[in-house]
Amino acid sequence: MVGLAQLANAAGTLVVLGLVLLINADVLSRNLLNAPFRGAYEMVQFLMVMIVYLQLPDVVRINRLTRSDGFLAIMADRRPGIARIFARIIDSASSILMGLIAWAIWPEFLRSWSDGAYFGTPGIFTAPYWPIHLVIFFSATLCALIFATKAISGKRRPELLHLEESGT
Repeated sequence: MVGLAQLANAAGTLVVLGLVLLINADVLSRNLLNAPFRGAYEMVQFLMVMIVYLQLPDVVRINRLTRSDGFLAIMADRRPGIARIFARIIDSASSILMGLIAWAIWPEFLRSWSDGAYFGTPGIFTAPYWPIHLVIFFSATLCALIFATKAISGKRRPELLHLEESGT
């Protein structure tokens, strides 16, 4: 799981590089050739979603997901056992939520794959939807597994939460 999360993060980083190249090519094309890059707007939308979902599993793995851990940090100082229980409940709920996202997107992936669904403007630029649906499914599934592992093991990288080493 760790390797998959890191690989997805690396792929997301490469997509960021591709996005930078795309935007620069569009800017140069507009200014030097007076001809905007066809589909730049659609590709930016597409790639932004891919970046978020490709990097999400590793963000979850290293416990850098944007959230407020102030309550857990305060609770860990006073009642470390209760803080560990709350942390496991939060990780369990997160695992369920990510599993529901994966479950909901799978039929969309199958539909977009079989129907050849695409986005964009025909004649100008079109791209298939299925790659983004597949990335969302992969990411949500991996996040669900990572959250479940954290909930079961009870380890959430305590050094990042200022909680006791033995706990949360």
